[in-house]
Amino acid sequence: MTWEITGELWYWRGPAPWFFVTVPEEESLDLREAAASLSYGWGMVPVTATVGGTTWTTSLWPQEDRYVVPVKADVRRAEGLAEGDVVTVLLSV
Repeated sequence: MTWEITGELWYWRGPAPWFFVTVPEEESLDLREAAASLSYGWGMVPVTATVGGTTWTTSLWPQEDRYVVPVKADVRRAEGLAEGDVVTVLLSV
């Protein structure tokens, strides 16, 4: 299963800071249905993500009623991304 999502890159300033793109509501609903058989705990869903020419493996994190895609520093550097940029992410489960 694959989804193409678009969202703003945002920064979470928690104890372990990360950059994320929020999965839109409709795609989050689809993923939640799939997550029952795919999740390895805490609602995390393993995926392969692609932004531009960069592909990496990660897990979607549940947040409220949606999921968020963590975007690693290496990916941000390779694709020239900064906080606030609108990013298209291809997700493969």
